[in-house]
Amino acid sequence: MEELTAGLTKVGTGLAAVAIFLGLLLVIFFIGARAKGKLQFPAAMIVFLGPAILLLAYGLIAPAFLTTVGSFQNPNGNEFVGFANYSWIFTTEANRTFLTNTAMWIIIAPLVSTGIGLMLALLLDRMRRESISKSLIFMPMAISFVGAGIIWGLVYEYRDPAETQVGLLSQVVMWLGVEEPPNWLLWQPWNNFLLMVIMIWIQVGFAMVVLSAAIKAIPGDVVEAAELDGATGWKLFSRVTIPMVRGTLIVVFTTIMIAVLKIFDIVRTMTNGNFGTQVVANEMYAQAFVQFDVGRGSALAVVLFVAVIPLIAYNVIQLRKERTIR
Repeated sequence: MEELTAGLTKVGTGLAAVAIFLGLLLVIFFIGARAKGKLQFPAAMIVFLGPAILLLAYGLIAPAFLTTVGSFQNPNGNEFVGFANYSWIFTTEANRTFLTNTAMWIIIAPLVSTGIGLMLALLLDRMRRESISKSLIFMPMAISFVGAGIIWGLVYEYRDPAETQVGLLSQVVMWLGVEEPPNWLLWQPWNNFLLMVIMIWIQVGFAMVVLSAAIKAIPGDVVEAAELDGATGWKLFSRVTIPMVRGTLIVVFTTIMIAVLKIFDIVRTMTNGNFGTQVVANEMYAQAFVQFDVGRGSALAVVLFVAVIPLIAYNVIQLRKERTIR
């Protein structure tokens, strides 16, 4: 009975919040409809931007502020501890594992994804019916990280060599002559790279599609002029194609880096951060929702937020430069 009452109370609170928000919208629209003359433009701004600002403040700004405040507090959130939580992140010996792993992720996965995506964009643009091949390569982008983790979990599945193999990777290496393949997800430190393969598999399609569009946008007269000057093959690629798509290349690389920096689902699904595969985002979840240390969890969230800001700012600057050039 108590659980039912608590549940009804939560539902009632949620409905009340929705009702209040709808009421505010009605007030805003009423003001906008009544406004005339000089007040018409400010009223229109309030009508169109007001709801978005309210949602932004409630869904992003307020949580960000509360998380930042919480990062300076103790596990229970009732005592100020200064920079103790940040000191714990960067000075504790045990934390070097997830910091190092995260650094490897944000360097290797974006580089490989962008490189393979660029190579595929160049190769597939020369093929007939390229749309079919591109659709198949892009398809993993439609799969969630959790779904991809489950799929690749079957690929990395380990069984005793004497038994019938379910894991594709184990079966392939046994066909190649390896009698006892390792338990892939426990095989440190290589298990980190095996998890990165999943991220690369997902992001290659994104890199390929965006870079293919950039390559097709290169003016034909530029390519023809370079070919008349004797630029073919590698020279044409390195001196014409790469400089012409450099802005897009950087945007793709930084976009994938942002996604990798926040990687959580794959690690959580495959290993739960065990066997030397922990990363910052999964450690943040573990601290906040498993060990209930709100202070350390909030500090890790702030570290991720601060790390993402320069990448987003750089992306915006590059996109503005491209628009200016066009």
